[in-house]
Amino acid sequence: MAQEMEKEYTLLETWRGIAYGAGKTQKESDQFWAKYFTVEKSFYEKILASDEVVSGTVKELAEKFEVEVLVMVGFLDGINESLKTPNPIEEMTEDTVVSLDYDKELLYKNMVEAKAEWLYTLEAWNTLIPDENRRKELYKEQKSSHTVVKDKKVSRNEPCPCGSGKKYKFCCGR
Repeated sequence: MAQEMEKEYTLLETWRGIAYGAGKTQKESDQFWAKYFTVEKSFYEKILASDEVVSGTVKELAEKFEVEVLVMVGFLDGINESLKTPNPIEEMTEDTVVSLDYDKELLYKNMVEAKAEWLYTLEAWNTLIPDENRRKELYKEQKSSHTVVKDKKVSRNEPCPCGSGKKYKFCCGR
């Protein structure tokens, strides 16, 4: 009889399995995310309130912010694209040293992208990006980054946009 080997999952794979995995009812999923978002808001209130760059092992940060290691992995997964130097989240362990040296404007835009209103409306942003017009500008930049602008369609009988002088239907429109 062949022995089946169980795959060891990384912390990130374990977190994503819990957070996004199948097998939960919609109600269970909603409850999970509601609890996570409350903890996440508290986490961001703490890191945004200080100018100090937060760093340490995954386990140390989990203890510092009073969350489970896998919840800390969720935070690290969420903030990683906003960091000046991304952490090695794909292969990190509890002993991996990570840094939360974030780019404040990029973090703000990524929160807007994630539709995380509970995060991009935190009071701390008034201090981090004190110019309200700049915050509005970042918000608009992020929202418009997914807006598709279609070029005006060339009619068959208009001059070809390639500059040949021919009608579009006899040139590039064939």
